Amino acid sequence: MEIDFPVPISPLQVEIDGTGKYRKAEIVQDLAGMLLSGKWHNKGSQGEFHHALVTSIEAIELYIDADRARKAFVVAAHAAGMHVLPDDMDEIRKAS
Repeated sequence: MEIDFPVPISPLQVEIDGTGKYRKAEIVQDLAGMLLSGKWHNKGSQGEFHHALVTSIEAIELYIDADRARKAFVVAAHAAGMHVLPDDMDEIRKAS
């Protein structure tokens, strides 16, 4: 019997559903789900996308490096033109 344990991360919200529409992630499995969804913006470098996907899978399978997976996801989201909260709050405040 295979049991899938959630791998927690520092919560984030990513603008994946369109401008101003955010989806929350609290575990690495959420990150991987967004990366593999049909809603992921395929703009930017595929290198960042693949790195985020691989680090997410490693964190899920090995139960380590959840913070590394989160950081890689944020880099990939930025490369794809998406905002990530709370990471981008200072930038958003400056723009207002």
